[in-house]
Amino acid sequence: MRCAFWSCAALLLFPALTPAVFAAPTRVPLQINSYVINAELDPAANKLTATAVVNFTALDDLTTASFELNNGLQITKLTDAARKPLQNERLSTNSTVRVTLATPMAKNTTTTWTFEYAGVLTGADTSPVEGIKLAAVADPISILLYPGRWFPMVGLFTNRFTAEMHVRVPSDERVVGSGSGVSAVKSLPGNRSEYTFNWAKPGFPGTIVAGKFLAPVSPAGVNNVAVYTTDKHKADALSFGQTATKEFEFMSSTFGQPESGRLNVVELPDDSVSAAWAPEVVAIAGRRISDHASQRLLANTIAHQWWGSEVSPQTLNDAWITNGMSRYAELMYLEDSAGKTAFETAVNDVSAGALAYDTEPLSTLGRLDYFSPQFQSMTLEKGAMIFHMLRWEMGDEVFTKFLRGLLSQYTDKGVRTSDVEKVIEAQTQLQLTPFFAQWVDGTGAPTFANKYTVFRLGNNKGFRTSGSIDQDLDLFRMPVELRIETDGKTEVRRVDVSGQESPFSVETFGRPRKITVDPQGWLLKSTPDLAVKVAVLRGQQQVAQGDLIAALGEYQKALDANKTSSLAAYRIGEVFFTQRNYQSAANSFRDSLRGDGDPKWTEVWSHVELGRIFDVTGQRDRAVNEYRLAVQTNDNTQGAVNEARASMQKPYERPKVDN
Repeated sequence: MRCAFWSCAALLLFPALTPAVFAAPTRVPLQINSYVINAELDPAANKLTATAVVNFTALDDLTTASFELNNGLQITKLTDAARKPLQNERLSTNSTVRVTLATPMAKNTTTTWTFEYAGVLTGADTSPVEGIKLAAVADPISILLYPGRWFPMVGLFTNRFTAEMHVRVPSDERVVGSGSGVSAVKSLPGNRSEYTFNWAKPGFPGTIVAGKFLAPVSPAGVNNVAVYTTDKHKADALSFGQTATKEFEFMSSTFGQPESGRLNVVELPDDSVSAAWAPEVVAIAGRRISDHASQRLLANTIAHQWWGSEVSPQTLNDAWITNGMSRYAELMYLEDSAGKTAFETAVNDVSAGALAYDTEPLSTLGRLDYFSPQFQSMTLEKGAMIFHMLRWEMGDEVFTKFLRGLLSQYTDKGVRTSDVEKVIEAQTQLQLTPFFAQWVDGTGAPTFANKYTVFRLGNNKGFRTSGSIDQDLDLFRMPVELRIETDGKTEVRRVDVSGQESPFSVETFGRPRKITVDPQGWLLKSTPDLAVKVAVLRGQQQVAQGDLIAALGEYQKALDANKTSSLAAYRIGEVFFTQRNYQSAANSFRDSLRGDGDPKWTEVWSHVELGRIFDVTGQRDRAVNEYRLAVQTNDNTQGAVNEARASMQKPYERPKVDN
């Protein structure tokens, strides 16, 4: 299961993950304003041929200019505004092209260059992101995703631009992009078609998906959502479109109308990323369209129509705003559609991701690789938790007003952390300098404890509980919820916590039986249960990077914190299975079944994995029994029951490429 290249689902939710790691973008002293691109796709030859007219402004005095461009593409001709040739040099180590200027270009000067280029794009071998296919011309689906650098660009996710694109494909293909493509199609000689897209607002209209898609499907009575799939996934197109419509409507009612009321949902190849977005475009891997557990991935991707497209980070140090709010929008939809319990469970998983790499402030992450595990965990998960805590500080109504105000004030612009703080203070009169100092400019999360004494009041007047909320961060300052459960009515208080010890006194009629700090999980905090999830999450990242020994070390830390952790035992079993250490793997999956059962999916997938072990070791009867036990759980998380039923009919075989 690959994560979307800008919105990985919470890593602890599902049985497997392979995260994407991208090359760090290089800051260049220029701003691209607009493109006019003519692109020819030849799926039979896997070839892209294109011309890009690039208008840009120098932000400094320039003697050289660098543009990012996929290594599979070679510039055949580059000319300036006077059509004079420009010398360029390919730097394959960072997927860039460096242009040396014969005459320096003065700061604030605007000019237009024309790039003519071509090349074969087949997979991940030329990608600017190692191991991830982001640009490929192929049958039945071609993908030219914005991070694939299929056109000369700068400032990934920060340089906003307009674009007019003309894309030519075989006549049996359809093309999806940003801006009026469906209504701007013309036939060409040689069984070719040309699709024209024009996005006139500064943004990121840099993704094109073309393929042998069927006629788009829309839910009954819906004319603004269309789903494009190949024949393989046509059976799921309508239900997926219905889910997309519900999510789009929820977010429109929450955040306000997006820049475009149009949403084109399009299928991606299974060997690419799980999801991608552009204005009006939501692209989802075909296998995830058929997976009915993908509503969170879809919601996160749709949320980028606001958080990423309508507003974007001013710098990469501000990426937590859009990445985090897209994640939190996903959680808000989950709360609306599945209820409070599902929401709180998801928030707990997101908290683990927020703490997994919390060693550097969010405000300094711009120097890291944009899609490194640390950058992703911090901007997505910690960013989401920051918005979750802001919601607690403000209340639901004011929080929604703040989000709408931020989007309205910074439409088609980049937004900084300081801008978020200013909008909050203007709308709520809350002074949140300590909040942002802790969560954006600082690291770590508090560990809470409470100590208290209960006094009986005279004349049958009840009880007084006097105590303090203690935590270990000297500069921490936030309101914290305190719940006092008594023999009778449960009392809830809001305590302003400042420093390491904050006193409280609560009178209740019934005798207090239990006092809980932050019972609803509004705050990012360290707890023993979360320590287990954090260690498991770090182990998963080590597995994704190929370091199985380090992964086992992290998983063992999780077991040290909770010896009955089903999750940690399951992950250890995965590592042993990868190493073909089947006896140890079986032992670990058995430990998972005997453990605490958290999360619930560990039960069904432990049975599936045990079945696979018995199949590959020639014990078919025992394998079928495990698959049968998996089916009996009725837990189809990530298609587990489907997998078990298929394996009951045909024995599992390890892929030949799995070494």
